[in-house]
Amino acid sequence: MAGKRTAVVACMAALMACAAGAAGTTPAGAHPADGGYSAGDLRQDLAAVKAAAGGDANVVARVDGPGGAVLRARYGSAGVGSKAPVPWDPEFRVASTTKTFTAVVVLQLVAQGRLSLDDTVERWLPGVVRGHGNDGSRITVRDLLQHTSGIYDYITDPGVQDKLMNHFDENRYDATPPSGLVAIAMRHAPLFTPSPGSPRRWAYSNTNYLLAAMIAEKAGGADWRELVEHRIITPLGLRHTYIPGENPYLIGPHERVTIDGPGGDLVDLTEESYQHTADSGVVSTPADLDTFFRALATGRLLPAAQWALMRQTVPYDDLPVPPAGKQGGYGLGLRVVPLTCGGVFYMHEGDGFGVYGRPAVGADGRRAVTVSVTSTTALVDEDRLNKAVQTLTDHALCAARS
Repeated sequence: MAGKRTAVVACMAALMACAAGAAGTTPAGAHPADGGYSAGDLRQDLAAVKAAAGGDANVVARVDGPGGAVLRARYGSAGVGSKAPVPWDPEFRVASTTKTFTAVVVLQLVAQGRLSLDDTVERWLPGVVRGHGNDGSRITVRDLLQHTSGIYDYITDPGVQDKLMNHFDENRYDATPPSGLVAIAMRHAPLFTPSPGSPRRWAYSNTNYLLAAMIAEKAGGADWRELVEHRIITPLGLRHTYIPGENPYLIGPHERVTIDGPGGDLVDLTEESYQHTADSGVVSTPADLDTFFRALATGRLLPAAQWALMRQTVPYDDLPVPPAGKQGGYGLGLRVVPLTCGGVFYMHEGDGFGVYGRPAVGADGRRAVTVSVTSTTALVDEDRLNKAVQTLTDHALCAARS
């Protein structure tokens, strides 16, 4: 649902208590990843992630390297009350990591000449971004993908927050269409309006990707879901990646997502339809996400010109400073983050309802790492979690280069 901490997570977190603990195993027959980062190193780093997540969170990590080399580690169970361990490659709602999929589709259409990053929203969606100071004629497709549009984030609307925080069970199957969610955002004034010749300002907004997908559908002549399936999922053979849409159920091995409610009752967040749009609607696994990000970094999904555009960044301010000591930048649906060993890695976090995904890939595409965290008793402290995952990612990608 959001890369920058969503209002629902922030507000619900205040109602939850945190505790720490960890235990784990590695799979028999796993191929060791080369380059100095061992299975023991991954277990140690993942234990720190679990401690940072707090409570009884379940955590899974996977590192994919050259020649089929794989490292895996896990801590936890398939859900509260389950004796089964957490699956090695669980399906989960990737939330805002979906934005990278959407951005790739848009950039593919740009490469094919079907639209331009400099096209305005008004050109493709006349009258949609209008009212309360909103002006689609001053916002480009590039602004949408880079979160420099200033458009209000629909997820922070008080009515939406009330549904999520106070009436989740009554609304868990809510499937408001993208146009309806954009209309909610248009009830609010923008944070700012882009001005030609002025430095570009950054402000994360899920609404941007609803609009980007609506434009992609017009330019691509197909539904956003079909575009992602035909242009990314099928060509890459991502067997456990899909877009359920309004269907609230996951079809493969996965974890139960639960939290302790205000009254002490267990609240199960696993089945829901909220995350059905182009800002949050993809379901995937650590293995498939590693494949996707490696394909992106090695040029299998975009021509060189569009891949270069995707990596042109503006500063962001919503994540902790990584171990390298300096902050990264946000490109077109992609974060570019410095490594302690020099160079950068690419990633896009996903924070949903008690599910947190952190996929990343080294700049050369040789190695990728994905961490998945699932709440069972309490929502996580995202700053602590992000710091721990950034450390794991830095270790995994830097050690592999030594």
